[in-house]
Amino acid sequence: MKKWMMLCLVLVMSAGVTMAQKPQKKAPKQFKTTTFVTNLDCPNCAKKVETNVPVLGKGIKDMQIDLATRELKVTYDAAKNSDENIIKGLESLKVEAEVKPEPQGEKK
Repeated sequence: MKKWMMLCLVLVMSAGVTMAQKPQKKAPKQFKTTTFVTNLDCPNCAKKVETNVPVLGKGIKDMQIDLATRELKVTYDAAKNSDENIIKGLESLKVEAEVKPEPQGEKK
């Protein structure tokens, strides 16, 4: 009797494993790079932004600050974040920002 019970248990378990669905593949990440014109003018302001990256939203991959031109270049996952969310995050850090317009004739 124990052998029959064990055999049934093994069959049920193996059927469950073979019938399990394979996980679907995630869509490839769509990274977007946007340059923002900001009012950052000192190393302390830049450090404040660098240490508070989570405030800018999810999906931030890379960030570069150029104090000489007051530009902030952000690379992020477009499925998780947007330019508007990043601007709102910067506003919460008391940093004014707007998307830098692209020069005429150039496309991303």
